[in-house]
Amino acid sequence: MKKLVSILVLVAMLVLGTSALASCDKKDTFKVYDTEAFELTSESYAFAIKKDNAALLASADELLAELKGNGELDKILTSFFDGSATFEYENPVSSIPTGANKDNYLIVATNAYFPPFEYYNGNKLTGVDMKIASLLAAKLNKTLYIADMEFDAIIPSVQTGESDIGMAGMTITEARQEAVNFTAEYYTSAQVLVVKGDDTVFADCKNAAEIEAKLKAQDKSFVVGTQNGTTGYMYSNGDVDFLYDGFTNLTTKGYQTGALAMMDLKNGKVNAVILDKQPALSITKSIG
Repeated sequence: MKKLVSILVLVAMLVLGTSALASCDKKDTFKVYDTEAFELTSESYAFAIKKDNAALLASADELLAELKGNGELDKILTSFFDGSATFEYENPVSSIPTGANKDNYLIVATNAYFPPFEYYNGNKLTGVDMKIASLLAAKLNKTLYIADMEFDAIIPSVQTGESDIGMAGMTITEARQEAVNFTAEYYTSAQVLVVKGDDTVFADCKNAAEIEAKLKAQDKSFVVGTQNGTTGYMYSNGDVDFLYDGFTNLTTKGYQTGALAMMDLKNGKVNAVILDKQPALSITKSIG
């Protein structure tokens, strides 16, 4: 009996040891430099609305003020950050509403590959912004329609009136403010660096300045993945309008989604990824 117990204990230890190693491997797939000292930028998210749509801007700002005032905004953010949110939405029609019927809808332009702000759960859309979009549609007594598109197509869609509002974890910038109006900010974010867990290039960095110094020391063979049209892309590649010098010494590779960039990092096709903090944490957790 004692021998059997010993064998069972040994088996349990082996199983637990294997599980622990697997867990460690999963945890160490990526390293996200996500603490405040490592934040590469500081930025505020808001919703984009066509310049001449003052009524919608007022309604959206009123809703945000209500959500901030009663604590609901913090609850929404927390629920999607910790994974406890249950909200999901499926469009009631298959294509973007047009013509006279369009007035019955709140048409939201987004890029639904930016968790936890907008993403798919199966065929349904969810995320912080999509939850707020549903509340705004209800406030306006309209039916919500979410138009999923590439990120850099969102502002043109709002400008032309194809969509009523852009809700996509979008940073307020002077250049974008020339094209659209922004609501009050509802979230403060930052760009962060993500590397593989065994990376040694940035291992001794203690702050954002040291990360930037390391990036400036690389050559064209060093590839940084980012999402097209986002602050991360402009920060890495450089953008005159957004006042980012960029890193012309290395190679910046743009992707349609942050998840695609992160998959290439996991597979060794890029050396690092620069992405908004919460999406970086969400994506690395889901594919790590």
